Amino acid sequence: MCDLFGCGSTPSNKPLPRVTDDERRNFLKGLAALPLATVLAYPELARASGHMGTQPLSIPTPSGGTARGVIAMPEVTPAPAILLIHEWWGLNDQIKSVAAEFAKLGYIAVAVDMYGGNVATSGEEAKALMSAVNAETGTEELVTLVDWLRKNEKCTGKVGTIGWCFGGGWSLNVSLATPVDATVIYYGRVNKTAEQLASLSSPVLGHFGTLDTNINQEMVAGFEKAMAEAGKTRLTVNWYEANHAFANPTGSRYDEEDAKLAWARTTAFFEEHLK
Repeated sequence: MCDLFGCGSTPSNKPLPRVTDDERRNFLKGLAALPLATVLAYPELARASGHMGTQPLSIPTPSGGTARGVIAMPEVTPAPAILLIHEWWGLNDQIKSVAAEFAKLGYIAVAVDMYGGNVATSGEEAKALMSAVNAETGTEELVTLVDWLRKNEKCTGKVGTIGWCFGGGWSLNVSLATPVDATVIYYGRVNKTAEQLASLSSPVLGHFGTLDTNINQEMVAGFEKAMAEAGKTRLTVNWYEANHAFANPTGSRYDEEDAKLAWARTTAFFEEHLK
């Protein structure tokens, strides 16, 4: 199920992309590439992609804490960077795989871990982990990673953010806390006032489902109004005839067609504003 707090883990009842045994073996050996949606649909492929394509990252924060996650590097640097923020499940293989995919597209990709290494396997666990995140600490960790990326000698200085569900709201939050160059929100909470949006300096791309009863059209319309009142005109909102978590291939609300379209729009958005 999906509710106000996040999305459930019921397996998708839609047919998975077809993968032959030879394709699977070659992918696991690093000898072949598969579309991202196909990789994410199969746990063993997502696990392999995330592990092969990323390395652990740990950066100290100004207050003495630590910002943790994984990093995926492109073949050519300097390159622009993208900060990925996970769903309420935590930094799982799915998000690591997306980071690895961004690296293949020419970005330095850092997927943050906001749960201290914990990954939920049930809605109850996910809700508990999400509720335990301290807003001040979480903001500091994300700002630390953005600043570290921007100042890294292998980065061009351009940094974007992207998040899904819980992470979608945080993608906006960190963009309000520190300057970034592009912000992508997948069905995240956007109930902000014009005053709260005053510090926003980046263009924003949002993906939302018309069947989502919590991150709904009323909330998004309020966001659009608040953005206009704040004088923030660089906002693109895309609606899909889909539900919350429609871009997650492991969930029952996955919509392959809309997920592909949202991904194409996301990569084009980053291409325009970061490269």
